[in-house]
Amino acid sequence: MNPNATLIEFERDLAEQGITRTGGAPLVSGNCVRILRDSTENYPAWLEAIAEARRYVLFENYIIGKDEVGRQFVEALAKKAREGVRVRLIYDWLGSPFSGRLFRPLEEAGGEVRCFNPPRFYSPFGLLTRDHRKTVSVDGEVAFVSGLCIARRWAGSAQRGIEPWRDTGVEIRGPSVPEIERAFLRVWKAIGPDDAGLPLADASPTAGNVSVMVVASEPNRGGLYRLDHFIATVARHTLWLTDAYYVGTPPYVEALRAAAHDGVDVRLLVPGSSDLPVTQAFTRAGYRPLLEAGVRVFEWNGSMLHAKTSVADGRWARVGSSNLNVSSWLANYELDLAVYDNDFGRQMQEMYVRDLTMSTEIVLSHRKIRPREQRRVNLQPLRGSASRAAASALRIGNTVGAALTNRRVLTGSEAVTMAKFGAGFLVVAVLGVFFPRALAIPVALLLSWLGATLVLRAWRIRRRVQQEAAAQAEGQNRHRTSADP
Repeated sequence: MNPNATLIEFERDLAEQGITRTGGAPLVSGNCVRILRDSTENYPAWLEAIAEARRYVLFENYIIGKDEVGRQFVEALAKKAREGVRVRLIYDWLGSPFSGRLFRPLEEAGGEVRCFNPPRFYSPFGLLTRDHRKTVSVDGEVAFVSGLCIARRWAGSAQRGIEPWRDTGVEIRGPSVPEIERAFLRVWKAIGPDDAGLPLADASPTAGNVSVMVVASEPNRGGLYRLDHFIATVARHTLWLTDAYYVGTPPYVEALRAAAHDGVDVRLLVPGSSDLPVTQAFTRAGYRPLLEAGVRVFEWNGSMLHAKTSVADGRWARVGSSNLNVSSWLANYELDLAVYDNDFGRQMQEMYVRDLTMSTEIVLSHRKIRPREQRRVNLQPLRGSASRAAASALRIGNTVGAALTNRRVLTGSEAVTMAKFGAGFLVVAVLGVFFPRALAIPVALLLSWLGATLVLRAWRIRRRVQQEAAAQAEGQNRHRTSADP
């Protein structure tokens, strides 16, 4: 027996076992996966699959715009509902606020629509958890996973000279499709009861030879967080990342730095102009530790870069809705496909190289960060999401906490953050001394809200427990009665 072949087989088995354990999902073979670039390829494929639906359509997206693009998809879904196809749609309240009228044609046609996590008095911090997924599934036969939302800014406008946002999705056929549908159903049941059960496909036939893992992230599970760390640890040659709202945690930054120190070609591609400038400031604040370790950082020069992808060693790749920040890793409902296939990895690498031709590399020069060439892109700031804001808040907390505890060496870019928050603390202190009511009243209102929330939730839980106990006792009494001769 060839010892080298045995070692290679052992390493392959070890890698697959590590991927499945860290990701928390099985690696399923027999799939066919196709890369779809931007809205020009994703939207037509989605609409075609919806038009061909015979039994059901499951549609889940964070943002569905109240514009011509959103209305086009709602009308396509309503048309299938009128034909007798079961249509279920989930949208996120924060991503698509006050959108009830948009979905009225679908509901009138018989479609089912649910809104994820609208504001509730008894859940003051509930807005931090969002359904950030972007998936479409049809008849258990074909599914789509991407970073694309449904709105005009993803589609662009040729007449106005506006480019579509740069984003990536995939089409998948094969045994992994039912797992995507089961992930949809878990969110559907988290919003409300499944009164009219939908008979989903238990299995789909083999459609190819690609191995796929469906990473359906849920709050506080951290499956993708562990998987991203694992891939950064085991990558041998290349690790190329694309992310829209990168705010790396210290452990993940150290994983990337360690890989670069070990000779791995680590690259990070982020937007040159963002729809959320505040988050972009924190992204740029994290460049220095990466650049000092040899990680290459690029900024995209086209329209907004919204893709969330990675490819390692030309063999492993990830495409989906998760950003490289704590909100996506730990707080939100997200869905990504991890693909373990040489051909797919090669295609992802080729796409990455093409994207770099439209990018500017950021380098260190005389202890300052500067681009190798400066290109300006006009991009009107647009509304962001709570997940990105939460990621920025976490970065601020990390800087301020490190300054107060002296637990690590701070960078020059973090001095600005410390100065701003230090000045803010001093202003609050002055208000407390000279205008105590101005400080006491907001604090009292906040504590009243939190106190009322806890009391209300405790009462609701106690009432639910009592109702369940009463129902159980009633069922036992009925059983005894029917058992008596």
